[in-house]
Amino acid sequence: MEKKRLKANVSALVLDHERLLHTSPSTEVLDLACGCGRNGLWFAEQGAKVTFIDQDISRLPSLPENCHARSQNLENDGQQHLPTAQFDIVLVFNYLHRPLFGQIAQAIKPGGLLIYETFTTTQATVGRPKNPHFLLTANELLNRFNQFEPLHYFEGNVGCELAPCFKAQMIAKKTLR
Repeated sequence: MEKKRLKANVSALVLDHERLLHTSPSTEVLDLACGCGRNGLWFAEQGAKVTFIDQDISRLPSLPENCHARSQNLENDGQQHLPTAQFDIVLVFNYLHRPLFGQIAQAIKPGGLLIYETFTTTQATVGRPKNPHFLLTANELLNRFNQFEPLHYFEGNVGCELAPCFKAQMIAKKTLR
């Protein structure tokens, strides 16, 4: 029961960098591959309009009025899944599908934020996931989103629950153009 409660809480990455995350009722947030929506729901509580996208949205609780959810398989390569320049903040946690990187970047408005946290190749030495398709290489987020200004970047042990957990974390601002 305790493990489920821990997973249901908003990410420490969001809470630790709350000062960077200015939200208002006009803030548009995308929680991509949202799972149970723990991070997007935090933004909704701050007053933001949140769009939740996941292949299985049945794990989402009842959503507030300022939110909506869409069931979508994001891994149909070659398809346009995300709108262009619609979101002030895009959240991606514990999910990696490299063909979406370009769409993620395009979905963020100029001046908007990308908040991304997922596993690195070092994670395979201590647990799951082990498949390299689901693991970031060193500095991969920085390199793939090099048109963004990093506000926070970390790679290493983030200590998920009680075990070592190796992830890359990035909060980055899309440059104005």
